[in-house]
Amino acid sequence: MKVIVATGNAGKMREFRRILEPLGFQVTSMKEEGIDVPIVEDGTTFAENARIKAMTVHQHTGEAVIADDSGICVDALGGRPGVYSARYGGEDLPHPEKIKLLLKELIQVPDEKRTARFVAHICYIGADGTRIDAEECCEGVIGHAPRGEGGFGYDPIFMVGDKSFAELSGAEKDAVSHRGKALRAFAQKLSQGCGNQ
Repeated sequence: MKVIVATGNAGKMREFRRILEPLGFQVTSMKEEGIDVPIVEDGTTFAENARIKAMTVHQHTGEAVIADDSGICVDALGGRPGVYSARYGGEDLPHPEKIKLLLKELIQVPDEKRTARFVAHICYIGADGTRIDAEECCEGVIGHAPRGEGGFGYDPIFMVGDKSFAELSGAEKDAVSHRGKALRAFAQKLSQGCGNQ
């Protein structure tokens, strides 16, 4: 089953492929499909933004589309950056600088209060308009310095146990990550015919 992923994020594309292709999906990107349509993410929740992305590309193509909106929610910052994770510190600020900014905000916060979670909301819209939503999270803590060369975004400072997401292999990360869990939940709902028009 072919599905277009509504993202321009290469890191997310790698994860969608790793997780969905073994489940029988033919995963393709907007770039590969020649889709260049503006997506205005003006929602205030992960769910709203995921639906905006999926619906925009579905309306443009009429094909099955899947999108995710995700971010990191830090308890000591009242849940920030949350839905604004990609725009934290400014949309054009490179991720290493976003990480520095986040660590600076937490400089006085003790280890026991550095709890955080990654949240991912998946929205799938089938060619027939059926919609399936799934949202999952992964609990962890914010480290004191970036660690690891893998992953992308905030992965180098998000600690699960004694490793950062960026220190995990792709398979290790997918097994515990917010996106891995949400994509598997979506696939299960799809196989059970749990969708709504």
